[in-house]
Amino acid sequence: MKNFIQFSGGTLTIGSLVLTFSVSGVIEMIIFAIVAYYIMLWIKRTKAWNLLKGAAVLLVVYLLAKLTHLDNIAFLFERMAGSILIAAIVVLQPELRRALEQLGDKNILAGIISSGSDTKTGLTAESIDALVRASGVLAANKVGALIVIERTITLSEYIVSGIKTDAVITSSMLEQIFEKNTPLHDGAVIIRNNRIEAATCYLPISKNNAISKELGTRHRAGLGISEVSDAITIIVSEETGSISIALNGVLTRNVTQEDLRASLYDIRTIEKPTNTLGEKIKQWTGRRKNEKQA
Repeated sequence: MKNFIQFSGGTLTIGSLVLTFSVSGVIEMIIFAIVAYYIMLWIKRTKAWNLLKGAAVLLVVYLLAKLTHLDNIAFLFERMAGSILIAAIVVLQPELRRALEQLGDKNILAGIISSGSDTKTGLTAESIDALVRASGVLAANKVGALIVIERTITLSEYIVSGIKTDAVITSSMLEQIFEKNTPLHDGAVIIRNNRIEAATCYLPISKNNAISKELGTRHRAGLGISEVSDAITIIVSEETGSISIALNGVLTRNVTQEDLRASLYDIRTIEKPTNTLGEKIKQWTGRRKNEKQA
């Protein structure tokens, strides 16, 4: 048995079967496996899953046409393959964009590249108290509200659609903004760097058909911004006075003020990468430069 299985110099011999391994080959296999796993997870969580099932049906029909020598049908499928692929990319454009944004949100390069201009400040305890208190007052008075809190993914394209305010987060300020028949009540408030950055902002509407039909534009907009960013959104219903939270494409309805407080505390810390490789190189080259000048 000892002579039957042998491993030497990256070559595994099992009887007459010889398998050759290399470090780069093993690394590539691991990378491919990880990428394939995450692609399958992404497909399962989006409407790409339904498209994949439809593509599987078309593939089966094409194979049957080839096996049964239905040449005209097979030829038609072959000619349409490119168009079908382009159509799939167009249909999945929002999901592909979200996947790329999530990939960037993983901070894979945070240890190598960092940008001071991208640094964001988490919510303070005072701001969280103001948000919870304002949400409670607005809900009690059945005043509709839509508050978006920016995290790591920038919301600049939506901020420019509104009116810049750059105000301190206070309960009275938020209540005044969303007061009915005031100039700023329509649209969303976006919070950035622990300040009310803009009001009356327009948000993307969710196209998720699984959400309740009783939900209006405000809830769909709150859910929509959470699908294209990592922002957390507070939604107060004008009809029922209930408070909802949208985060990562998931809408949680009828939350209490304590639930809201806990959720805001969970996302309050946004840390800037420290001691990154880029910063170390800058520090090292700076020291060397100073040493030469001395």
